[in-house]
Amino acid sequence: MAPTVTAVILAAGKGTRMKSELPKVAVVLNQSPLLIHVLKNIESANIKRKIVVVGYRKDVVTEIAKSFPGVEFAEQTEQLGTGHAVLSAEPLIQENDHYILVACGDAPLISAHSFQTLLSLHIKNQYSATVLSAEMTDPTGYGRIIRSNQDGSLVRIVEQKDATEEEKAVKEINTGTYCFTTKRLFHALKKIGNENAQKEYYLTDVIKILVSEGDKVGAMVLSNALESHGINSPEDLQTAQNYLDKGLVGV
Repeated sequence: MAPTVTAVILAAGKGTRMKSELPKVAVVLNQSPLLIHVLKNIESANIKRKIVVVGYRKDVVTEIAKSFPGVEFAEQTEQLGTGHAVLSAEPLIQENDHYILVACGDAPLISAHSFQTLLSLHIKNQYSATVLSAEMTDPTGYGRIIRSNQDGSLVRIVEQKDATEEEKAVKEINTGTYCFTTKRLFHALKKIGNENAQKEYYLTDVIKILVSEGDKVGAMVLSNALESHGINSPEDLQTAQNYLDKGLVGV
């Protein structure tokens, strides 16, 4: 039987810096809500099953996502971090869901091709987790990809707030997009804690746990780093629109 992939799209956040009453994923870019761009690209990557994690103003987010037939919804009742958000989708995961693609509902520029390439690399190398990363000239604000000095393999991801000065100097960042082997993902999610600056359950901690247990994990660098541009503020939205207008990325 062919391996099956389920996409889990994180869309529960409020997005206070957007200065809008709308949930962040409902903000419009290029005449469509951010979430629609993400769902379209996942669909184009031939990933049929989609679970949208809702929270803040879930009625608005649900209404937007309903335009895609068959989209399912999981509710994150408290905003306790990305790890907690993915865990809230577990009741909907089926036994034959071999792989989970985790995507952010506020990262509308990641292409179908990038999703497909990430998934192919993950399956080919038999990783338990594969992170989509990007090389940034200014990595400020993003989680950093920490690799082994010996062989360049992925060791962990450290959030900016928890990073040392040396780690902050790293230019390779986490885009917030991942592919996981389902059983190993939920095994590790149940082990993560919230001992960090934000007191949140970070999805990134799954990497550290899997590495410590001897699993193979990987990171794939985006061929076009501009795709990793997330939307957190009106300025970010304008930047994304500029990228589109200049043809630097496609949606």
